[in-house]
Amino acid sequence: MILSRVSIQRPVLATMMNLVLVLFGLIGLSRLPVRELPDIDPPIVSVTTVYPGANAEVVETEVTERLEEQINNIEGIKTLRSESREGVSNITIEFDLSRAIDIAAQDVRDRVSRVRGTLPTDIREPIIAKQDSDAQPIIWNALNSDRYSPLELATLAERQIKPRLQSVPGVSSVIIGGEKRFAMRLWLDSEKMAARQVTVLDVERALRQQNIELPSGRVENLDREMTIQTRGELKTAEEYNNLVLRTQGATSVHLRDIGRAEEGVEDYRTIARAR
Repeated sequence: MILSRVSIQRPVLATMMNLVLVLFGLIGLSRLPVRELPDIDPPIVSVTTVYPGANAEVVETEVTERLEEQINNIEGIKTLRSESREGVSNITIEFDLSRAIDIAAQDVRDRVSRVRGTLPTDIREPIIAKQDSDAQPIIWNALNSDRYSPLELATLAERQIKPRLQSVPGVSSVIIGGEKRFAMRLWLDSEKMAARQVTVLDVERALRQQNIELPSGRVENLDREMTIQTRGELKTAEEYNNLVLRTQGATSVHLRDIGRAEEGVEDYRTIARAR
């Protein structure tokens, strides 16, 4: 009532007050930062689980569906997408903008830990990560050589180039595309296995029991103390070929009797090309 009475009695004052408000509004508008594409990161959490050797159908039934059943009950989920392919299960959960990304990621970790005991024992530990819309590769550097193999180039990039790039200010992460990691490849002959009554499970069991390094304790006396190291891990292809798979009386079946071991890479199906 007082403002309206003053405005009626003093129209010049009311006009000046309106002009002052308009002037402050124009000044604030000119200095207001406005982005055509604002930087809005939706709360997105991904769950990636690796199941080596499993096809897409097994990954879907044994891993993806069990994880989805637990994760789907979390509060504030906007969309839930899953992808099951050979050896990999990937679940992407997008939450409402009102949910804090840290709290949402913690809820996902809790649900995954609940169902972890029902998942296959051969899977690798599920990776739960928060996605950033700006976290995209901006520079790709290609390595090629006439002297070194792809495995040697990948080892060079992993041990020498990657640590130096990670120490550069502003670098968030370094990805090695098409990386070749060293692995011992075992090639089995089905006819020789059938002749000696050896199965793939026998080979797997022998690897688990004989290709392992166990703590052996230490030896002590009054003057010295020595730590005992048991070298049980196989290193070379020859050691793998001499692996004992089963014993029948006085006869032992070795890996070389049903196949062979050779040095190679983990995955021959991935490759990176650069122009």
